[in-house]
Amino acid sequence: MPIKRAHIFISGRVQGVFFRQWSADHARRLGLAGWVRNRLDGQVEAVFEGPAGSVDKMVELCREGPPHARVDTILDDYSQSVEGLTGFEVKSSV
Repeated sequence: MPIKRAHIFISGRVQGVFFRQWSADHARRLGLAGWVRNRLDGQVEAVFEGPAGSVDKMVELCREGPPHARVDTILDDYSQSVEGLTGFEVKSSV
């Protein structure tokens, strides 16, 4: 199964609604590695790496987000090159 990597930026009402923890929970369930963090510009940034189908599913889940989120846009960058990430973490804001 091919490995895929998605680096996404999510805009809308995505901070203060548990988006990072929701993302980490779903990514772990899908067996993905990567990270998620808040950005000072109000966006949430995430990297998901793993089986192509699971990465695609995670990005689709992020289009909806957790119950209290409002996702306006997602900018994504897909890559076949991977960093060999292990585990999934919530990073500090930048």
